Amino acid sequence: MSRQARKDTAAELTVRRLLHAAGLRYRVEYPVPGLARRRIDIAFTSVKVAVLIDGCFWHGCPEHATRPKSNAEWWRHKLDRNMARDTETTEHLVEAGWEVLRFWEHEAPAGVALRIAAAVEQRRGPRGRGSNP
Repeated sequence: MSRQARKDTAAELTVRRLLHAAGLRYRVEYPVPGLARRRIDIAFTSVKVAVLIDGCFWHGCPEHATRPKSNAEWWRHKLDRNMARDTETTEHLVEAGWEVLRFWEHEAPAGVALRIAAAVEQRRGPRGRGSNP
């Protein structure tokens, strides 16, 4: 497991390139406020939009997740904890006023980038920059 990419996965890099090309600026691996050792993959801090791109295996994708047969009980417990942590992180961010966007690694990057851009623009409001008056 130590060889598994935790950040800068192919899906994340592709989406980040598309967002940057669209003129959007963001923070990468931003710490979740109030929760130690948890990170937001792509954060738009001025408008509080958190983007998390989840791997199908590690986060239990309903379409692509598989369960290993070797050491099945240990893996079931591990993957269930990952999904519970995802839910807890999302709830914590929402309570803190963030909009949380979760995507699966298999989703089309162009569509993901468009949905993120729309959410950021919506949060910016009519003035076009930040949420401050």
